[in-house]
Amino acid sequence: MGWLNSFFSPLKKLWFRVNSTQKKRRGIYILYEDVKSCPYEDVHVLWSILVESHPHTLQPKQ
Repeated sequence: MGWLNSFFSPLKKLWFRVNSTQKKRRGIYILYEDVKSCPYEDVHVLWSILVESHPHTLQPKQ
């Protein structure tokens, strides 16, 4: 049974990594929706600074 565990262990790690990435993106999208609905201009400016500093991880879904 040790060989079976060693076979599925990398797959389990990959699954957790992909699943946690999707949750992070979903959380960023929820935050983006909150920022978009906020009436204060300074919040929008701070969001744009955040997006420009992390262009690969914070691209909201259109």
